[in-house]
Amino acid sequence: MGALSLGSWLDVATKESLFSEIRNTILLDPGPEDETFWALIRQAYTVSPQIINLNNGGVSPQPEVVQRAMIRYYEQANEGPSYFMWQILDQGREPLRKRLADLAGCDPEEIAINRNASEALETAIYGIPLEKGDEVVLSKQDYPNMINAWKQREKREGIVLKWADHQLPTEDTNALVSGYTNLFSRKTKVVHITHVINWNGQVIPARAIADEAARQDIRVVIDGAHSFAHLEYRIPDLGGDYFGTSLHKWLSAPFGSGLLWVKKSRIADTWPLFANPDPESADIRKFEALGTRSFPIEHAIGEAIDFQLLIGNRRKEERLWYLKNYWTSRVKELPGVSIGTPVSRGWSGAIGLLQIEGKEPSEVSQALWKEDKIHTVAIIWEAIKGVRITPHVYTSLKDLDILVKAIHRIVEQ
Repeated sequence: MGALSLGSWLDVATKESLFSEIRNTILLDPGPEDETFWALIRQAYTVSPQIINLNNGGVSPQPEVVQRAMIRYYEQANEGPSYFMWQILDQGREPLRKRLADLAGCDPEEIAINRNASEALETAIYGIPLEKGDEVVLSKQDYPNMINAWKQREKREGIVLKWADHQLPTEDTNALVSGYTNLFSRKTKVVHITHVINWNGQVIPARAIADEAARQDIRVVIDGAHSFAHLEYRIPDLGGDYFGTSLHKWLSAPFGSGLLWVKKSRIADTWPLFANPDPESADIRKFEALGTRSFPIEHAIGEAIDFQLLIGNRRKEERLWYLKNYWTSRVKELPGVSIGTPVSRGWSGAIGLLQIEGKEPSEVSQALWKEDKIHTVAIIWEAIKGVRITPHVYTSLKDLDILVKAIHRIVEQ
């Protein structure tokens, strides 16, 4: 490696000082309302001061340490691609697999590293052996990529899709669970559960649904795109057979990184999405036959894990829930305003849905951007209508105060 420039040395020293300060502050056990601590976390990111990004539900920015790691690995790969990619960087996948498994609370032999939740979940969706007439239970509020994958199997193979239709938001466990289980029959082979509904942040009681499915020998596919590294849990504790997530959302890993978890007993009889020499192998690695991949992206996941652990899973969940409730509690009593997301602990995290009577979501989202450069997303999907507002750990209360003032202004117009 070449010598670092003076600027690089100063930058490294600054980052080391920042992380040292974060670690020292953590020893004081800072809470979700400790703005001094969370201001330190914000400094670890390179987010633009010209906008207020409240659309972290789509994809999250990465801490600078993650960005720099990816660039470093990319530059190394380019020094001699076929050598550094396959003989050096490729050897790092096994240690990374173990670290992801430790974060997820599962066996490393159940973790496959891939590019996003869609790839992970479609591996499960297309890999589960089904026959014509077999039934799959899913919900109308699931993510479109997953819905379309199941519809493709329906069209090509004649499986039968049965649809739960949630009335959201709700904190009624029985209503959510029975929405799926009432559709189970002796022909049901799979139930597909979205752990956190991306449209409005509603948490679905996955374990209760999975337990009933297990009693009836029904496989369980869990979409964890918006819950992993957001809520605190161990993947096996959800009771599923398959679990997929994007790591570039709440883990703040590089864009285009994800993981697939497959219960050990299900690996052998699940077909891989990309062919390999032994598709009926019980080795989780059969789901990683992607050919040439982005090794720099994969390796930089390690720095994202370090950053997650630096903050702490529980501390992060508490902060995200606190941020959502901070802004929602200050606008929910305004005339015509409602929040399309549960507020109780355990039923939601960072994602909140703003609804203003008489105004279209796009109108509200555009107004937030035009006046205050607040970036959000308008949502209209299966009886869910509003503006999705999603802070992250780098979001300050000052940002949310600007949001609250903007909502007041829009309501008064």
